[in-house]
Amino acid sequence: MPRYRVVFLGTPAFAVPSLAALARTEEVTLVVTNPDRPAGRGQALTIPPVKAEAERLGIPVYQPEKARHPDSVARIAAERPDLIVVVAYGQILPQEVLDIPKRMCINVHASLLPRYRGAAPINWAIARGETMTGVTIMKMDAGMDTGPMLNVRTMPIGEDDTAETMFPKLSAFGAEALTEALGMLRRGTLAGTPQDGAMATYAPMLKKEHGRIDWEKPAREVRDLVRGMTPWPSACADHAGKMVKILAASVQEGKGAPGEILSVDREGIVVACGEGAVRLGKVQPEGGRAMSSWEYAQGRRVRKGDRLSP
Repeated sequence: MPRYRVVFLGTPAFAVPSLAALARTEEVTLVVTNPDRPAGRGQALTIPPVKAEAERLGIPVYQPEKARHPDSVARIAAERPDLIVVVAYGQILPQEVLDIPKRMCINVHASLLPRYRGAAPINWAIARGETMTGVTIMKMDAGMDTGPMLNVRTMPIGEDDTAETMFPKLSAFGAEALTEALGMLRRGTLAGTPQDGAMATYAPMLKKEHGRIDWEKPAREVRDLVRGMTPWPSACADHAGKMVKILAASVQEGKGAPGEILSVDREGIVVACGEGAVRLGKVQPEGGRAMSSWEYAQGRRVRKGDRLSP
């Protein structure tokens, strides 16, 4: 069978497996990704992971500041693609781009739509205590992740999973689901299922303030926030006027004023929540390195009865 001409839009590491899978079966004529950006402590100019993969595969790369700019629309249209495939590109596409491909624009979204529409579905699904997630292959329309669903695959979220551990799992899963959808398209069996907007929830772009722990919440919700905000922006609280990141936590029995430290021992620091308590595993003090909460307690002279504030 002839291969589809594809323009691929994506930026982070999450999108790399989908690009690699497409390159094995289709004719990817252009990769569109965000411009190189300064990153890290030294702010060195860093290329997006998708660009690195495209260069490895020998695919031309285009890096516009804005995909909606007329020059960007014209550059994509010049490829005469059968399909545009979008995976975590990081920009909202205008209708002019959605109208370009002969067949459709396809998106790989890391949630079970219509739940967790938006920029950070993996993080918010975990932070809100979901036990199941997955990927949805969707035909794109002008809305925010509102198009018809073409292929849906589910995956459990383990008790110890964090956003950091789920990203590579769902990244590979998305590439598999995309390959399946294109196979159905070739066979003429690909059909779209409308989303039920009444069931929609949203997963907004992460900000540092999303990691602030509210100790009035039940212990399980605090633990899930820690899991969902790992590795960025990290759940955090204040101790003795300094911010400390909470990198790992587990639910424990305990009762006290929310934020009160109930015990300190080699197993870690136990903090009271609105319901139950959490034992802090790994923490990172402001300006310091990651360490066990016991090590932190020894260095900062943490005592029973101390308080962690939001």
